Amino acid sequence: MDIKELFAKQEEMKRKNLNAKNEKESEITKVLTFFIGDQVYGIEIPCVIEIIGVPHITVVPGIPYYIKGIINVRSKVVPVIDMRSRFGKEEKEYNERTNTIIIEESGVTVGVIVDEVIGVLPVYQKNIANSPDRIGVNDNKFIKYLLEMQDGIKLVLDVAKLIYDGEMYLGDE
Repeated sequence: MDIKELFAKQEEMKRKNLNAKNEKESEITKVLTFFIGDQVYGIEIPCVIEIIGVPHITVVPGIPYYIKGIINVRSKVVPVIDMRSRFGKEEKEYNERTNTIIIEESGVTVGVIVDEVIGVLPVYQKNIANSPDRIGVNDNKFIKYLLEMQDGIKLVLDVAKLIYDGEMYLGDE
């Protein structure tokens, strides 16, 4: 191999490294973050329709304990899930920080009640943690992926699994 080939190979390696670096540093999506208890969760922004307070909830008999009932959002009847109940946490009284996040997946709209909305974070490939599924750590089937950020780990939820989780389908048949 002569010096020109060596130089060309070195330049090619630099380009590959730069492309890999740029790929890890380019924004993939954004996530709306919120608290459920002390843990920070997120939902990808393309699934979020709007954030509202906790409106009047009409209780419907015979539904799972974590579905608090239905609400009216812009003349549309929407089932609402209390995320504390869904994740097995102790229920608490709603306050001025409690929010309902209206989400949509595949044409199905659902409200999820969370303790407090934090804000929106950009997601970069470099922040996505390897899934601990293989070692039995991630037993929560609702987690889509983990974000490793400087201020801690955020659990990004899989909206499709929240809407259809094998127990029941929250949309229209």
